[in-house]
Amino acid sequence: MKVEFRWITAHAGKEGNELVDRLAKEASTDPNIEECYRKIPKSVISKKIKELYLKQWQNEWNTTAKGGTTKSFYPHIEQRLTLKISPTPNFTTIVTGHGKINSYLHRFKIIENPECPCNREDQTVDHILYRCVLHEQERNRLKADINGAGKWPVSKNILATKYYKYFKFFADSIVLNKE
Repeated sequence: MKVEFRWITAHAGKEGNELVDRLAKEASTDPNIEECYRKIPKSVISKKIKELYLKQWQNEWNTTAKGGTTKSFYPHIEQRLTLKISPTPNFTTIVTGHGKINSYLHRFKIIENPECPCNREDQTVDHILYRCVLHEQERNRLKADINGAGKWPVSKNILATKYYKYFKFFADSIVLNKE
């Protein structure tokens, strides 16, 4: 079967054209004829697909036992995706808990002792951010940058989102374990 489309002058007496004109007029004036064509814009479909995959991703993020440190900084996938982050080795180490942190190195038997060089407790992300005396100067700068010690301590999520610029400066200014 061959289908051809051509422009035809209206009301020229062509049988097919006259039929189409009549049906179109009936459809536009008859309230009992239901709409049979519903075009959904591509943008609406894209938005719905994005909502679905974000919901699925968030569900997987919530239910996995992995990535606990990163989840404490970024519990909401959609919120994280709105942020413009420039990762550096230190920043990535802090928000993942992977890298030059004694508790991580000890977990994989790379070093014998998870203790921080400050000799007060195991070197963890929380210890580095909130308690380590070796990073007190950098932490005081971070506190001052986020408008004083009155707001301290703030959650890791707030540090990584609301105070990202200051938090990143803190992460990049500390010296993690030297090799």
